[in-house]
Amino acid sequence: MKNKLLFLYLIFFWFFFLPFMSISQQLERLSYNNPDLLVDLGVGLWAWPLPMDYNDDGLIDLVVVCTDTPYNGVYYFENSGDIDADRLPIFKSSKRIGDGVRNVRMSYHNGVPLVTTPGKLYKDFKVNCFNAPESIPADNMNNIIAHLDRIRANQWQLVDFNGNGILDLLVGVGIWGPRDYRGSKYYGWDNAYNKEGQWTNGPIRGYLYLSRNEGSNDNPVYDETIQLFDTDGTPLEVFGMPSPSYADFNGDGNPDILCGEFRDGFTFFENVGTIENPLFATGRPLTNGDQIIRMGLCMITPIAFDFTGNGWPDLIVGDEDGRVALIEHTGEIIDGMPVFLQPRYFKQQADKVKFGALATPVGYDWNGDGLDDIITGNTAGHIAFIKNLGGTPVKWDAPKLLESDGEVIKILAGSNGSIQGPAEAKWGYTTLSVADWNHNGLPDLIVNSIWGKVVWYENVGTLTNPKLKSAQPIEVKWEDRVPKPQWNWWNPKGDELVTQWRTTPVAIDWNGDGLTDLVMLDHEGYLSLFRRKKEGDNIILLPGERVFRLKEKECPLRLNEKEAGGSGRRKISIADFDNDGRLDLLLNSQNATFFRNIGMENGITTFEDMGLLDDRKLAGHTSSPTVINLTGKESKDLLIGAEDGYLYYRINPYSK
Repeated sequence: MKNKLLFLYLIFFWFFFLPFMSISQQLERLSYNNPDLLVDLGVGLWAWPLPMDYNDDGLIDLVVVCTDTPYNGVYYFENSGDIDADRLPIFKSSKRIGDGVRNVRMSYHNGVPLVTTPGKLYKDFKVNCFNAPESIPADNMNNIIAHLDRIRANQWQLVDFNGNGILDLLVGVGIWGPRDYRGSKYYGWDNAYNKEGQWTNGPIRGYLYLSRNEGSNDNPVYDETIQLFDTDGTPLEVFGMPSPSYADFNGDGNPDILCGEFRDGFTFFENVGTIENPLFATGRPLTNGDQIIRMGLCMITPIAFDFTGNGWPDLIVGDEDGRVALIEHTGEIIDGMPVFLQPRYFKQQADKVKFGALATPVGYDWNGDGLDDIITGNTAGHIAFIKNLGGTPVKWDAPKLLESDGEVIKILAGSNGSIQGPAEAKWGYTTLSVADWNHNGLPDLIVNSIWGKVVWYENVGTLTNPKLKSAQPIEVKWEDRVPKPQWNWWNPKGDELVTQWRTTPVAIDWNGDGLTDLVMLDHEGYLSLFRRKKEGDNIILLPGERVFRLKEKECPLRLNEKEAGGSGRRKISIADFDNDGRLDLLLNSQNATFFRNIGMENGITTFEDMGLLDDRKLAGHTSSPTVINLTGKESKDLLIGAEDGYLYYRINPYSK
């Protein structure tokens, strides 16, 4: 009898409890649960790669430093020895080996990796990571840098600058502030376009400084710090964040300088002098013959390293979204310039689900198979479909970039689309919702971005095979002047909806009349309801109404009162989260904040701030909550896209 009862208990446990044991009661990263899958190798926001044979097995591994919240750390990706279809090694999933620090650089001397940060050298990095630094006694360098304004890159690197076998100090500095040697305008970061869309502040400055070592490698004595100039007397300069590498890139026996920048390109400064007395020509953009080489995103961090083992220095480059690419030296030289291949991103064995940086997920059954998938935007301006492959725990496919009219969707700021200036040219910040906007029975995409222009992508496929048309503006039947944020240098076209940037346009039938409405921030940061209405054979969108309040406050609910670059940025999800029959708000915060709908009176909906839904800090800048059904229960659970590009999941505390 006891054995029979035990058997029945095990059966009950297996079918009713075990399927949910993997579902977190607290926020944790969502796993692919797909061991045969290969995805882009990546850490969180911003990758600082350090290529080395970390485990001394003869294969080059990748150590990648990340400094964001919540992914801060040093991550070791072991080279598996296998090769992918792109002729690159496949790396194992990462292991965290330490805490991350900023401005990490690496050079090699006599085959030994030298890892540095400002003022510090880590000789035994493989053993101690960043825990046992030695001081780099370069007071002159520190004094120079201390007199520059708003330093956002301070990259120290040990190199043999004049070929005497003694390591000197080469430093790249990114300057955002007003003071430089020419006294020119500073970048300033925010709101400096004229009415023609021209940036009226200066660029980001990226300068190089050198201190020669007059001592020895064991007892360095660094002399006066000098700024490096070209043969025309112009500073060696790039658009911020130089990340300089010093190596013989063109095979003439003289080391050259190759820099990155804050955005996406590379500049080659040819050494037209000698080993003993380097002189540098005016910088030229790195090319693949007639095509300029650019990375996928911004904040790139190149390191020169002969990864392919053919004697030529390649570039290992970290990207803003945490990925790492190889830019391979072809061995070809044209007019003194090295020729490189275009970037190829490394792959890893899949572990945790990730899509770029600042992922903005929505849970939705995109392919009509009855399972909630993930549709998500990111900083790069892409939108991806992450397919739910079923199973317990759920198995996920790799992100697939969505297309419209056969072209990959990629919304970018360009030279003047970001209120924060041309440094953000490669960002798109897509944020979205999924709904049947034109009421034909198929889910469409409604998207906002870095521009603040709200657009929609019509689904002209089927329920099981969606296909999207090119973006169309969301249009409002304005009663008078078409509104826009007052700091926008450009004006809306026609009746298009232009609101604050980087804020979710939630398409949902708010009032239950069968028409898909729009709930989002208006041009002044108030949460507003844009109602749909039938007008003859057409369905129109009415101007926003500020019909939302917070408990014990009489004023309309304003989710952001800041201006220009500080505006917008609110990520919103609407769902009946507590299963009481009323639509609630989930808002970006440290993780996600729950605004409970406590009722409507005289057309005004009132919310009660129930606070954070978890203790974990996911946001350095922002987060992006949504709901998703992964358990088969009636209620949907919490899914949050974080700054690191990973997705964090926990079971709904109000779950039925």
